[in-house]
Amino acid sequence: MTTKTLALFDFDGTITTKDTFAPYLFEAFGTTRVSAAFASLGAHALVVYAGLSSRDRFKARLLARLFTGADCARLEAVGRAYAKTVPKWYRPAALERIRWHRERGHRLIMVSASLDLYLEHIARDLGFDDLLCTRIERAGAHTTGRMQGANCRAAEKVHRIEALLGKPLADFVTHAYGDSEGDAEMLRAAVHRFYRPFRDASGNVRSVA
Repeated sequence: MTTKTLALFDFDGTITTKDTFAPYLFEAFGTTRVSAAFASLGAHALVVYAGLSSRDRFKARLLARLFTGADCARLEAVGRAYAKTVPKWYRPAALERIRWHRERGHRLIMVSASLDLYLEHIARDLGFDDLLCTRIERAGAHTTGRMQGANCRAAEKVHRIEALLGKPLADFVTHAYGDSEGDAEMLRAAVHRFYRPFRDASGNVRSVA
């Protein structure tokens, strides 16, 4: 697909009203196991908060504790079922903006640090042309506990988009939508930048460019 106009959407907090990553973990592994995994990494979380380590490193450790040796088919089945529950958290204004871009023939690209196991279903149902996200590495019928490539946040978002396009973002007219520091590089690279755009009760979408 080729188009000179792109619509780049973060997912958690931008299209949704809340994070969707942790709830998926609880669905896939249960409250006891996930809570224990977070508790075991409590000291590392403090280091991240102090700015002495990265969120990417913390996430890698968390995924390793939960996903190492997990059955792919079961995780994918949980992802399909979980994806059906996520629309209750969609922001109506975000859905309207997605529709606005689609009607104009713009290329819709979801760019998220959340997991492919459920985002593949969500992105397709919302009518996105492409999904760039954090992916769990598979080895046969099981997951390795590692990410396939880097965590899809911050500068990695721009790297993934340009790798998909085969061209720098400067060659396109881009509309980017995000809500956190993990979207900062993507927003800066866009022509039209929208930070937390769907929280205005009036329904207005204002660019920060």
